[in-house]
Amino acid sequence: MKFNVAIQGVAGCFHDAAAREYFAGNDIVTIPCDTFRDLFSLLKRDDSLFAAVAIENTIAGGLLQNHELLRESGMAIVGEHKMHISHTLAALSGQSMSDIAEVNSHPMALKQCEQFLLEHPAMKAVQTNDTAGSAKMIAEQRLYGHAAVCGRYAAELYGLNVLADDIQTNKRNFTRFLIIANPRLAQDFCRNHCRNHNKASLAFSLPHTQGSLSAVLTIFSFYGMNLTKIQSMPIIGREWEYRFYIAPTFSDYNRYKQSIAATAPLISNLKILGEYEQFISK
Repeated sequence: MKFNVAIQGVAGCFHDAAAREYFAGNDIVTIPCDTFRDLFSLLKRDDSLFAAVAIENTIAGGLLQNHELLRESGMAIVGEHKMHISHTLAALSGQSMSDIAEVNSHPMALKQCEQFLLEHPAMKAVQTNDTAGSAKMIAEQRLYGHAAVCGRYAAELYGLNVLADDIQTNKRNFTRFLIIANPRLAQDFCRNHCRNHNKASLAFSLPHTQGSLSAVLTIFSFYGMNLTKIQSMPIIGREWEYRFYIAPTFSDYNRYKQSIAATAPLISNLKILGEYEQFISK
C-alpha cells in the first residue's frame, strides 16, 4: 500500500526515519513541513495524509506544544513508534574536529548532546529548525567550518563525513512518535491494520480542589489501568487549574471503557485522542 506521511523536517530527519519504520513494507512518501504547526495545518487541509509526530523523549522529556496541537487539531492517533536516537557530528569531507567552529541542529538535538558540546568549547552551538535540515544546508551551501548534529541516515543522504558517532549524552536515548490522521482515515486504517487496542491517549482537566487528581488515579488503578505517562499543563486564564495528558495501557478493553465512565463525574473536557496498539520492541 501507499501512504503519504507528513513530517516535521526534511528528508533524512528522525521523523522521516520513524515514518518509514512504522510503515515498513509499504510505499511511503514523506511530505516535509517546516514546523509542527505547519504539519497540523496541512493535515486539516488534506484528509488523505498521515503524520508522524514526536511526543516525548527519554532525555528532553515531553513535547508540550505537540500535546496541545494534537488536542486542538481534532486528529486521532492510530499508532505509536519508539526509536533509538543516535546523533552524529557530520561535516563536509576533508575536515577534522579542530576545523569546526559552528554546530547546527534542532534545539532538542543540541540539548541531547550537551555534554559532548561542553567538552568542545571551541564549537559554537547554533539552533536551526531541523537535524537533517542542518546537514542539507551544510552540504548545499558548502559550509566549511560548520557541522551538523544529525542521524547517520541524514549524513549519508547528504554526503557528509561523520566526524563523531553516538555523541548523545545518554546512550539510552529514545523518542516516542505518534502516528496520526483525521478521524475518518484513522478509523479506516485501524479497521484494516490495528490488531489489538491496548493503549490510549487521553486529555482532561480537573478542578483545583484537594485530592482531585488522586481520586481519578485511584479509579484508574482499580480498573487495572497502567499509566505509562502523565503530563500536566496549566490552563491559561484559569489560575491553578491544569490539563492532564495520560497514556494508560490495559489488557481488557471493556475494563478500560468502564474506567472512563467511572471517572467522568470527576473530570471535565475529556478528549480521547486515540486508542491504539502499544509499541513493543522486536
